Amino acid sequence: MNVATPLLVAGVDEAGRGPLAGPVSVAAVILDPSRPIAGLDDSKKLSEKKREMLYPLIVERALAWRIEFVDAAEIDALNILQATLTGMRRALHALSPAAQLARIDGNRLPRDLPCPAQAIIGGDALEPAIMAASILAKVARDRAMHALHLEYPQYGFDRHKGYPSAAHLAALSAHGPCPQHRRSFAPVLHACNARGYPPRERAPALISTG
Repeated sequence: MNVATPLLVAGVDEAGRGPLAGPVSVAAVILDPSRPIAGLDDSKKLSEKKREMLYPLIVERALAWRIEFVDAAEIDALNILQATLTGMRRALHALSPAAQLARIDGNRLPRDLPCPAQAIIGGDALEPAIMAASILAKVARDRAMHALHLEYPQYGFDRHKGYPSAAHLAALSAHGPCPQHRRSFAPVLHACNARGYPPRERAPALISTG
């Protein structure tokens, strides 16, 4: 009797849509059914220690995985939604082996994907492959923000990861924005205006319809 080959399903999720600084990170993961990973969950429900423990297991046991970063300049050019969709598209196109189906957390699908796709609201709490993607995206972005802290220690990126905490807003007011701040986000735009910094030029030709 022939045994059907399992469908290669990629889970896709992002981290970092809300911060005022740093990239948005997107991960795509195809899990291997023969190498299960215990403890997967929505990254927001896991401690930092647990996420760091699961990250190498996902990387080691997945059939394929990819993390893409979309930096602050591209976010300003595209807007945060289109930047996120762009990262999802890049991550899925880069998977090898290629996914035969993508399950994407949220209610929007990028255009021009390499395979059929489903949008799943709350998918990071429902679909193991999306859980794995959420963990990779979160850990990778946190590490990127720690690296940015070494370059711009005055902002405290290692603590708030670019989110608009009181400490971050105070640092933004005191020091003005750095090149890694998203100038299309209102608090950063206000800080730019207060110091006479020019806005980044938008790039309408790059905007996807999503």
